[in-house]
Amino acid sequence: MQQRPGIQGPPPGCPAHGNVQLFGPQFGSDPDAHYEHLRSLGPSAPVDIAPGVEVELVTSYDAALYILQNPASFVRDSRRWRALNEGRVPEDSPALPMMGYRPNALFSDGAAHARLRQAVTDSLATINEIQLVRQTQQSADYLVSRFSSDRLGQAELMAEYAQPLPLLVFSDLFGCPPEIGDRVIVGISGIFDGTAGADQVLGEALGELIALKRRRPGNDLTTRLMEHSAQLTDEEVLHQLVTLLSGGTAPLSATIGTSSALILGEDWQTGLPVEDAVGQALWNYAPIANYAAHYPTHDVELGGRMLRANDPVVISFAAANTDPRLAEHREQLSAKAHLSFGAGPHACPAKDPAFVIAVTAVESLLNRLPDIEVRVPFKDLSWVPAPWSRSLVALPVRFTPRAVAPTPAQAAQQTPTPTPHHTPGLAPQPAVPAAPKAKPGLFSRFLAWTRGE
Repeated sequence: MQQRPGIQGPPPGCPAHGNVQLFGPQFGSDPDAHYEHLRSLGPSAPVDIAPGVEVELVTSYDAALYILQNPASFVRDSRRWRALNEGRVPEDSPALPMMGYRPNALFSDGAAHARLRQAVTDSLATINEIQLVRQTQQSADYLVSRFSSDRLGQAELMAEYAQPLPLLVFSDLFGCPPEIGDRVIVGISGIFDGTAGADQVLGEALGELIALKRRRPGNDLTTRLMEHSAQLTDEEVLHQLVTLLSGGTAPLSATIGTSSALILGEDWQTGLPVEDAVGQALWNYAPIANYAAHYPTHDVELGGRMLRANDPVVISFAAANTDPRLAEHREQLSAKAHLSFGAGPHACPAKDPAFVIAVTAVESLLNRLPDIEVRVPFKDLSWVPAPWSRSLVALPVRFTPRAVAPTPAQAAQQTPTPTPHHTPGLAPQPAVPAAPKAKPGLFSRFLAWTRGE
């Protein structure tokens, strides 16, 4: 195997059994070298995806497609997970939130999966693309307005743009009122950050949203899920909303960040459309890198290896998309033949809206800040050292600062307040102090901005 510069021999394995470790700084610094070594072992190989958690990782495009399109032999219900059922998975393992069973379409099979998925796909199909573009542009305008007047003309796009933008769009699509939207964003962000209690914050916020839509239905995804002919329970609606949030926001953030870095990079060919940058990000930097655990219903031989029933088989979308065997006919493949949105019965139902949001977000950034440029070469950018996603840690940029016009509320604050007139002989009454208000969150501030407050 030809080694990359700086990589001496195969990546280090777990001391217990020699498996390649798919986590930590060394993996994060060069995941492609790890995939290259794993490919030399066959279409799949055992890896440790977290300390003490062994899975079979599929790195071959053809093998990945075979598993994704073969629901009779490979199912998604992680309650089959042998090691978990035998108590061999650490209770505090970071793999559990990603692989543990949840009552949603992602972890269901057969008729149960078809019922939940139909409700999700039908609800998503009602999204108006023109309105979605406007929602994304409005979210982009708000976020750019927050940093574009920086006197140094600098910003960090992951934290200030790519990460919050999908959260604003999804909160809007769900029909969240301001305060509930704030808590939804805090909850889902906390889950990805590993914040204690974040899942409870998200669950309570979505529970209140569902109760609100029971009383006052709206023109939003939450209401459409609730009114679907599949007759989902409130708990089922909640879990489908969590799936849309977790499966939509973080991968979208990664795609927006990577696409922006590519199109602003020194190697980008001027004149190529934004769609090409998003497509390249999906092909070469799969935002969901290693995920979609499947459980064989029986022992299956794959490329000379025996995959045992009920042992997790994880798809490496990142490795499959960059499989060298594709190089010969990559140009003949459809631009959408990558596996970043999955394939088969569990393919991402929101892939079309996701692509629209990503393209619109990058276009809006370039339109609002036409001279924006990255401050670090693409090759020197750092990636999050986790196996599940391929996302930039940070994307520092510079641009010419732009003045931001004050909102009507800000303009009113700048107008001198007239001195109140007091009647002679009457002492002014002291004002009653108002009860302190909770600081508005991101979604509240965004909605206030849209209203010019």
